[in-house]
Amino acid sequence: MGNCSVFSLRLSCPCLRWWLSGIWRARLALDARSFSRLSYTVLTPAFIFSTLYRTQIEIGLVLRMIFFITAVTLGCAVVGFIVARLLRRPAKMIGAYILIAVFGNVGNFGFPIIEFTLGRDALGSTVIYFLVILVISFIIGVAAANFERGGSTGAALAVLRTPGLLVVPPAVLFNWLQIEMPTAALRSIDLLAGALIPIMLIGLGIQLANVGIPRPTADTWIASSIRLLVGPLLAFALGPFFGVVGMEHSVGILQSAMPAAVLASIIATENDMLPTFVISTVLFSTLLSIVTLTIVIALFVPLF
Repeated sequence: MGNCSVFSLRLSCPCLRWWLSGIWRARLALDARSFSRLSYTVLTPAFIFSTLYRTQIEIGLVLRMIFFITAVTLGCAVVGFIVARLLRRPAKMIGAYILIAVFGNVGNFGFPIIEFTLGRDALGSTVIYFLVILVISFIIGVAAANFERGGSTGAALAVLRTPGLLVVPPAVLFNWLQIEMPTAALRSIDLLAGALIPIMLIGLGIQLANVGIPRPTADTWIASSIRLLVGPLLAFALGPFFGVVGMEHSVGILQSAMPAAVLASIIATENDMLPTFVISTVLFSTLLSIVTLTIVIALFVPLF
């Protein structure tokens, strides 16, 4: 089997799972919001705590990773802004371009793809990138959603109170001080953490099934291309500049190559910023990522 076939097979398994979950939703009348809330409030904090508690990453490397992925995310926002301005799009469309450019689906799409591609050893780096991208993208996304009226950043700062971020300080502290947790408590957390990726995949399939078949326009193609191609190219180029190489670089490239997140459509809907266009682009970029992620993995990510 050739390399392209191998990479396609490796990528298709997680993608197939969330496509099947769309069928389950139709047959079982599953509620996407229940899956989302369970993942958001319970499973994601357990997963982050379990991973950070066990991960041994040198603090200097963590700081380099943070600066690296922040630069990539800001670069995507700048490219989205410039392209939309060059196309002479109105303010709302410019905001939508920026929103799509920064909000990659690094959670319920990124985690399973990276684990499947690089193995469980990559999850520590994946969690660090996930947390940084979540904060930066949320702040930029809300700012973009208020682009034409200059809204406040209060809603963006609310992300710091999310359950997944609240468990970071105790997890890092326990790791740093090498505090032994009670076996019963740690096993309970690990069981919840192990359920995150399957639940995320099912929830993603249900959400995408609710959207329906997208009708791509020129803007859909362009915005999706910025999300899927500019991110990994920037990550590939900037990694060595920040001293991020090896596994951490590969994870950063993959996280930067993820399709637009459903959360982008939520922000667009709440701020009346072309929600139909954003939702359509989220679904279209997810479908297109089956091709682009295979190419990114084949070209830029070493086979571990």
